[in-house]
Amino acid sequence: MNNGLVNITDTRRIGPGQPCFIIAEAGVNHNGNVALAFDLIDAARDAGADAVKFQTWITEKLTLPDTKMADYQRQNVGQDQTQFEMIRKLELRHADFAALKAHAAAKGILFFSTPDEEDSADFLDRLGVPLFKLGSGEVTNLPYLRYVGAKGRPVILSTGMSNLGEVEAAVDAIRGTGNQALVLLHCVSDYPAQPADCNLRAMHTLRAAFGCPVGFSDHTLGSDVALAAVALGACVLEKHLTLSRDLPGPDHRASLEPHEFAAMVRAVRTVESALGSGIKQPAEVEIKTRQVVQKSLVTTRPVRQGERIEADAVALRRAGGGLPPHFLGVVVGRHAKRDLAANQLIELDMLT
Repeated sequence: MNNGLVNITDTRRIGPGQPCFIIAEAGVNHNGNVALAFDLIDAARDAGADAVKFQTWITEKLTLPDTKMADYQRQNVGQDQTQFEMIRKLELRHADFAALKAHAAAKGILFFSTPDEEDSADFLDRLGVPLFKLGSGEVTNLPYLRYVGAKGRPVILSTGMSNLGEVEAAVDAIRGTGNQALVLLHCVSDYPAQPADCNLRAMHTLRAAFGCPVGFSDHTLGSDVALAAVALGACVLEKHLTLSRDLPGPDHRASLEPHEFAAMVRAVRTVESALGSGIKQPAEVEIKTRQVVQKSLVTTRPVRQGERIEADAVALRRAGGGLPPHFLGVVVGRHAKRDLAANQLIELDMLT
């Protein structure tokens, strides 16, 4: 169990009490063009993301030549081809990823990539990525989860398309290697996903069941659902980034453009600041307002020295100080030490 923190670097941790770890999912939105991938890194950094993530695979080791595209891929790409044909065009070389990692380091943003098969996991491990992010399609691939988990790097696992029992088996596979540095992302594997399908409360279920940091991989349009996830306690937020939704490709449609991503990051930080400590007490800025807005005990008419104070001589008014309302029973029935004017604040030292 890991209710605490997952160390990503010496200075960045994921978990309760830490800022939400925001991942700009560049994914395959480079369209196989390394220059676009460099631009995506720059856009992610400028937008305020904590990390930029790509996807790494060897096409022949990922899919069969005749595997059909998913419906969303066919709709978003706008043509009918096999998965093999589509991802072959999007595949980057190992040398490209090394250059992208170096560029990200120079720009001051964390770089990692999703390995889609063992050879790519080995390559990224040699490259020195700080963690492995595994996609939802691997949840039931227990041998692969053990293979990646055994490398000892933190694992962030998306859980789209999965039920709780399948996630439990996946968690056991990773933890069974001795790797406890695990983060789970709730996810809906549709592009774009509909808000009504998102079931954000499943994050609470994952957190309670597995005792690890939980986040949200968001495929909805806009950022409303992402902000709701942060408000519900998401420790990680993953969101697709594109340079333009007008570009061809399977994921651009469900992505934010750079200015939208930057606005989402600012909104996430605003939501985090608004969540507070959970302790119910007046905010510091409320103290002065409290003094003039809350009501106090005042006289309704003149009261002579020695006179018994009756209920009709006391009222509750905004007066900027004095005794609060719960002193009403203490004041009524006491006697005035001196003459009191009408509309005068009542203090205990005025009474006997």
